[in-house]
Parts: sequence; structure tokens; C-alpha cells
Amino acid sequence: MTATTADVWLPFPAEEIDGLPEGLNYLFWDGEPDYPGDPADCAYYVVPYLKGPEIAVRPLASMSAVQVVQTLSAGIDHVEPGLALLHSGVRLCNAKGVHEASTAELTLALILASLRGLPGFVHGQDKQEWRSGFYPSLADKSVLIVGYGSIGSAIEDRLAPFECARVARVARSARTTARGPVQTLDDLPALLPEADVVILSTPLNPSTQGLVGADFLAAMPDGALLVNVARGGVVDTKALLTELESGRLRAALDVTDPEPLPAGHPLWHAPNVLITPHVGGSTSALATPAHTRLAATHTPRRPG
Repeated sequence: MTATTADVWLPFPAEEIDGLPEGLNYLFWDGEPDYPGDPADCAYYVVPYLKGPEIAVRPLASMSAVQVVQTLSAGIDHVEPGLALLHSGVRLCNAKGVHEASTAELTLALILASLRGLPGFVHGQDKQEWRSGFYPSLADKSVLIVGYGSIGSAIEDRLAPFECARVARVARSARTTARGPVQTLDDLPALLPEADVVILSTPLNPSTQGLVGADFLAAMPDGALLVNVARGGVVDTKALLTELESGRLRAALDVTDPEPLPAGHPLWHAPNVLITPHVGGSTSALATPAHTRLAATHTPRRPG
């Protein structure tokens, strides 16, 4: 294969991206039933965004010459089921640096909307009802961020003006940052009872699958708010429903398990829950220019 014949599969038209290297054949594929070319000729595969694992993985078995698989999401769990289909030496890249602003913005929106009762005000507006009341503030709250990578750090950047009493940080490994120490998952039992708001921004992997189960939730104080902008599988949905239906905890969820959440699922109507349809990264800050800039800068100048 030569640089003039190598195919690059992109989930957006190449003419919308400035700075793509010359000498490559750019093909547009965003998960449609028909492929834009022979997968065996693809050297660089940019996975369609938010189309699910079935579409993401579908061409991998036939991509015998692929050198790079690039996701447009921070997580890679949707392509992991197909990694065994790839030949050795393929480079898998995520979209670190792309989703921080959008996801952090939504996280703050979910926290503020939940604490200040905005969903109830929207329902009141629909019914032309003036629903005044007294609601908790983010100020003086203790916040725990579980998953302190680039997104977790961006979330704390945006928490800074809100006068939180404390921000604690948890990641896979302990370290020190300019804002303070980062502790490990082993420290959660000591941290959870002090957390008024728990934010999940961790990847989904074997160590975090079902991390937020009955014991985790039981350790959170009465009235605490769980915010999930990570992956639905990080939370045990049945255990969360038990806490929500008892009225002890609140939740704001951008991701769920199952996802998409089917009609009739009890989580839709559980008390004290705010659900958004996995839109943490779906903003103008992401689609252009962040995604296209990622493709332009990471596409190899020549395959090989």
C-alpha cells in the first residue's frame, strides 16, 4: 500500500476539515449500511461519534491494513469489543482534549439545575403555576470528583467560582496537583460520607464497572446528589433506583444503563432524578472545530 492509495475513513466530509495531509484518499462514513470503500484499504479509521458499539466495531474485522483507530470520544469502551479483531500493532487513540469544555459545562448545569429545582420550575411553567420555595445552593457544599483526568480537572476549574466548601479528587493512582491531592478508589469509603455532591467522570473499565453499587450509595449522606457524566455502566441502576425511590438521594444522569433508556423504564419516573440523553460532548464547542481539528492533526502524513 502506498500513500496515494491509502484510505482514511472520516465521519464528516473531508472538505469541512482544514489542514488534512495531501496524498491520502478521504472517504466519508458515519455508520451507514454501505461502506464508502473496501475496509481492507483503510489505513486510518475515525470511529463514528455516538453511534454505539455495533456500528463502531462493524468494519474492524475487515480492516486488515488499518494502522490507527481514532475515537471521537474520551472513552473507548464502545470499540473495545472489536479490538481482538485487529492485527497486532494497531494504534488506538481516544479524543483527550476534545470533550473537556462541553462535558464540564454540562456537569455544572446538571448540578445547578438539580440543586435549585429547575425541572420543577419547568413543569410549573408548563402548567402556569408559580412554584416558589427554598432550595439548596452549590456554595458551601463538599464535592467529590471520581475520575480526575482531564475532564475531572476541567470540572473543578468550573467549580472554582461557586465557593464550594471542599473539592476532593479520586483517580486510579494517587498524585499531587496544583489544586490539591488526588486520592485513589481505595479512599472512597472515607470520602463518600462527607460528599454533598458526587461527580462521576471516570472511564468505564473492569475496575469501574458497577463501582457505584449499594455500598457506595449507602455511604453517601442523606440528601446527597450523584452526577454521572461518565458511562452508565459505572452505576448499578437497580441500587440507584432503590435510593431514589426511598427519597434519600438525588441524581443527575447524562448516561444510563441501559442506554438509550427505553420507554417505560422506572428510572424515567423515579423521584429526584434529572436525565439528559448523553449530550455531555454534543455542543458547538465539540463539533466544530474540536473534532475536525483532532482529525487534521492526528491523521498521519503518510501511512507506514
